[in-house]
Amino acid sequence: MNVKQLQNGDVIYAATRIVNDGSVPDAAEDEVFAEAGQMGMLINTGHFEVDPSKELFLVSFKNEAGELGPPVTCLANEISADPL
Repeated sequence: MNVKQLQNGDVIYAATRIVNDGSVPDAAEDEVFAEAGQMGMLINTGHFEVDPSKELFLVSFKNEAGELGPPVTCLANEISADPL
């Protein structure tokens, strides 16, 4: 399945290591939100205001306790609809 076909609430997987770039408040800079293959949930989709062709995905990844972590914005190449 293509990530562009995903709906809010669908399960997704990190395709790469997802690290805070400083844009997530209340999280340490360089905090790791997900390792490649880690499961998460799609919360919402959007796009860059200056470039509407670039889609953004708001995702919460499960932490070690199995709880959803903070929502983070990912690009299409950073997530997968299929397990790795």
